[in-house]
Amino acid sequence: MPEKTDWEAKVANLLKAELKRKGVTYAQLVEKLAEMGVDEKEVNVRNKLARGKFSASFMIQCLEAVGTSQLRLDY
Repeated sequence: MPEKTDWEAKVANLLKAELKRKGVTYAQLVEKLAEMGVDEKEVNVRNKLARGKFSASFMIQCLEAVGTSQLRLDY
């Protein structure tokens, strides 16, 4: 299995941190995505974030679902 690149780790950690800041679990995220018409299963979301491999559109959907309008990218 290929290892996560630094970029994949950064983007996954960015999204995970935002979920944590908002107090949103993966199960709650799945519910919020469903309300937007995005069909995901909790296990799939968990795997995407664990691998760090997901599309930019998926990330934006997640951020929109939890009500994030701004991101800080400084590390």
